[in-house]
Order: sequence, then C-alpha cells, then structure tokens
Amino acid sequence: MRKAIKEPFLIGKIDIQEAGPRCKMLLGDLNGDGRMEIVLVQPDNRKDVRYIPHQVQCLTAFDLEGRLLWQTGKPDPEAGSPGSDYPAQIADIDGDGFLEVLCVMDGRFLILNGQNGEVKASHELPNAQAHDCIIVANLTGGAYASDVILKDRYHRLWALDRDFNLLWTYEGNPGHFPWVTDLDGDGKDEVMAGYDLLDHDGRKLWSCHDLDDHADCIWVGDVNGDGEPELVIGGSVTVMYDRWGKELWRYEGSIESQHIALGKFCSDSPGLQIAGLDRLVREDDGKGLKGKDALFLLNGEGREIWKEDRQTDGWLTIIEPLRGWEAGGLDLILAYRRGGDVWPSLYDGEMNTVVEFPLHGYAVHADMTGSGTEQVIIYNDERAAIYASHAFDVKACVSGQPLPQPKRLSSSTLYPGGEIPL
Repeated sequence: MRKAIKEPFLIGKIDIQEAGPRCKMLLGDLNGDGRMEIVLVQPDNRKDVRYIPHQVQCLTAFDLEGRLLWQTGKPDPEAGSPGSDYPAQIADIDGDGFLEVLCVMDGRFLILNGQNGEVKASHELPNAQAHDCIIVANLTGGAYASDVILKDRYHRLWALDRDFNLLWTYEGNPGHFPWVTDLDGDGKDEVMAGYDLLDHDGRKLWSCHDLDDHADCIWVGDVNGDGEPELVIGGSVTVMYDRWGKELWRYEGSIESQHIALGKFCSDSPGLQIAGLDRLVREDDGKGLKGKDALFLLNGEGREIWKEDRQTDGWLTIIEPLRGWEAGGLDLILAYRRGGDVWPSLYDGEMNTVVEFPLHGYAVHADMTGSGTEQVIIYNDERAAIYASHAFDVKACVSGQPLPQPKRLSSSTLYPGGEIPL
C-alpha cells in the first residue's frame, strides 16, 4: 500500500534577490545565537567552467527571519551557472569558537569573519586554478580541522596547513569532491581523492581498479555492520571498498551513477542502504529525445532493492540522505532539481513519495534551531522557503547557545558525499 503524501509546514519565507542570481546556499550559526544563518554564494561570471572553475563573486548573509546581515562583494546579474562547484565553505577554521566563511575571491583565499563578513586573513593561491572547491581537513593532527585542500577542475590537489604553508600536492584523477576522514584512528585525515586513497601526508595508500571516468561522489560508513568503515564511490559504477582497498561489491546496473547517498532507509534490511541516481539519458539531444534519470536503492551487499521507472523527463536530479525529518524516523531520500514538473520530494525506502515541497529549486537541510529534527530550505533566485515536519516559530528559537557546525555543512558541494559515523 502506497503511503499518503504529507504536506510540509512552511515556517518561513525569505526574499533573497539582493544576493543576485544563481547562488548556492550555505548554512551555519554565524553569530552563535542558537539558530543557523544563511550565506548565499554567487559565482563569478565565467560561462565555460568545463576546465577552469568558478571563483566567488559575492557573499550575502541572512538570518532565518530574512534580515540581511552583511554582504561582501557586489552581485553580478550576469553571474555564471552551477556547472562547477563554488569555492566557499563555513567552518571554524581558527578554533576561536565562531564560524568563519572561507572563499576564493579575486584570485585570493579569504577567511571572513562570519559575524560581519570582514576579511580576517587573505592568502595567495598555490596555483592560479586552485579554486574548484575548498575541502576543510585535519592533516596535521590538530585539535580541530584547520587545514585546507584546494583543487583544480580534474587533475591536481594542493594541501595547506592553517598558516597556508604547502604540505603536499597530488596529481591524478581526484574526481569532483575528495572526501577526508580518519580511517585508521591516528588523529589525522586520510583523503579519498577520486579513486586513490591518500594518507594525511599525501602518500598513496591504495587505488581503485578498472573504474572509468571519475568519481562523482564518495560516502563513508559502516554499510555492512562489521564495525569498520567502508567507502562507497559513485561514478561510472557504484562500488564499495573496505578501508584497506579490497573491493567488496560492484553494482553495474546503472548507466551513470551520478549521485549516491548512504542511510538507514529500510527497517527490514541489515546495515545501511545505498540510494543512487542513474542518468539514463544524459541530456536533451534537440531532436525530441529528452534526458532522463531514475532513482535506485541497493542493500548493503550491493543488490538492487528497487529502481524507479521514471515516466517524466529530467536528468539533473540531485539526491541526499535526510536524517531526522521526524524524530525517531528512518532516513529519507531528498531529491530535487528533478525536472518534468516533479516537485522536490522526500522518498522512503519503499520508493514512496512521502513529502512534496511546493517550490522548485535547489535544497539544503539541517537542524537549524537545535530542535533535534531537520528542516529543509528550497530556494531559487528570488526566494527561499523553510519547511519542517511540524509547525514552530523560528523567532522563538534564539537560545544564545551556539550550534555546532556539522562536518557535512563544512563540506558543501554540488556533488554531495559524506559519512555516517560509526
């Protein structure tokens, strides 16, 4: 029996036009008041980002009630489109207890005060093209993640310490957004750079074999319940490795595994499940053939549980796992930018649409008020709408206790990866 689609509660609307068009949204408690704020990142006006990625044109911060807090840079009505990542993150990079906004703007790596947008530090880039994305890492074994990895579009990484001294470089096939995590428990992050696992010092530990193209997204979690982290990579196929580099399974039932997401989506399947997005037809050909993608779900052993029989066109879907939409509930699959007039939606582990958000656009999600449940923001160039599973007043959520910044929100990317802690 298919479940009824629930109506989400609209708990806030924000006019974001002052940030300019084609922005990407970041979240974090910038002022430490117990609510997250919104930072809209506008890219520069580079139109072709196939080989040289965007820098940041403008940053604009709003609170959840829609007040503009600060703006650094000037919005450009001709800003480029999201064909590559935007190099910006929110993280407490200096350990002072407050969040900074990191970005690459005007050829410099900037660290901005999250409370007012003022520049705290400015560094020269290690290379003119080292601005595809920003990865916050702990490579040097400090008390918190204060090192940075920068990359060009497809070939090189530069690892830098908290003083922006070059630690090491890597050249290979790092994919879109390398994922960093401490796999061996030594207090320093390893780096899954596409199909290569690098130690904290940049030394290659092992490589995936027989994988084409590049890694679109990377997830880490105890998928099979053995108490050890596994790595799941989506790219030409979906494949899972143990932390030593042994391939555990490979799912080849997709044409292009553009996005994957780990979560506990099914109560009757052991371990974690892997949601995926398969690009069946990559783009409209201009001759009547429409691009199309489809969701799928695998169990922890890589076997297909279901695959969507998509009846509408649309090939640009992004999926992410959403944990805690309702207290105590299973994880859900957040899918947006679906096309074909399909609303951004939450899907359960049985392929049911359980929530529809009545606004087309991009999506971000987090526990924005410390309530223990997550909210979803759907946004476009004009407005942002904040939705929750239950009604509450965001004005009453100012606790004065700073919210911690989840690692996921300091690792924002158009190619979402992540990890589920053991």
